[in-house]
Amino acid sequence: MKTPLLLIFALILCGSAQASEKPKEKDKAETPKYVDLAPVSLPIVVEGRLVNYVFTNIRVNLTKTADSEKMRAKSPYFRDALVRMSSRTPFPSAKDYQSIDEARLISAFLPEASRIAGPGSVKGIEVKSQKPKRYMGLPKTGSVRGGSEIRP
Repeated sequence: MKTPLLLIFALILCGSAQASEKPKEKDKAETPKYVDLAPVSLPIVVEGRLVNYVFTNIRVNLTKTADSEKMRAKSPYFRDALVRMSSRTPFPSAKDYQSIDEARLISAFLPEASRIAGPGSVKGIEVKSQKPKRYMGLPKTGSVRGGSEIRP
């Protein structure tokens, strides 16, 4: 009587162990590969004058072959490159001083992110959100163009 009960108990334990292993493999294979950068404040510079800051959340989408844990460790390097690039060449929107020009930012940051992550690791860049520092008291938009230096 004890032998069949032990056999049934052993089968139940083996069955639950095998059932628990399969979903873990599926979850690991189906997880999206990306790196979300902490919010970065990008300057809005117009005709050499600092007008506003825009706090931006950016996602770096990775290819299937990229190691997402290794890329998350490189997050400070991505942020540093983004801040340096936007300080050299600001990305003000042509419509207002409360947003950045996403297309210009993505086209400029994609090669830099690929250089940091390694060749073939970055699939694309996505701007998740933008939040300006100031909403009121901004100059009227005319011809928006970024200057190479910031004047007080």
